[in-house]
Amino acid sequence: MPTYPIDALDKNCENDSMFLREKSRTKDGKTHRYWSVVENRRVSGGGVVQRQVLYLGELNDNQRAGWVRTIETFSGEKPKAKQLALFPDDREELPILACEAIRVRLDKIELRRPREWGACWLGLYVWNLLELDTFWRGRLPSSRKGTSWLNILKALTCYRLIDPGKRISFSP
Repeated sequence: MPTYPIDALDKNCENDSMFLREKSRTKDGKTHRYWSVVENRRVSGGGVVQRQVLYLGELNDNQRAGWVRTIETFSGEKPKAKQLALFPDDREELPILACEAIRVRLDKIELRRPREWGACWLGLYVWNLLELDTFWRGRLPSSRKGTSWLNILKALTCYRLIDPGKRISFSP
């Protein structure tokens, strides 16, 4: 049976998004999860019409992640930030949550190049106690391109107080 895009029937439609929809069913005491690709369309009256584009059936986690990437590619959207639930690697079963669950190998985690935020906070606290904003505001030139010279001066001063001998550079 041929299927047609919804906008072939109504020229006043906009394609909003495609996503995976999960349907759960309990059979013989076991819960089965079935997946479909669903398309949202906004119609001229302001309502949203949903259409099942493709029935996928039961998927494992790798297949599901692959379909999510495929949908993001076809919809032309940038990958969005998503909520993840982190669990230790040795946990037997992961709970079914509204977000994706990931196993983390805790024995392989390292901390590399940590930043010391307490010193930055202390530098800005002293800056505010000395009311240096009011002193420097009238003495700094205005910027034609919107650069906040006061914030740059604060950053340079804090860096100099934290590590006096270090060369300072900002990344774009």
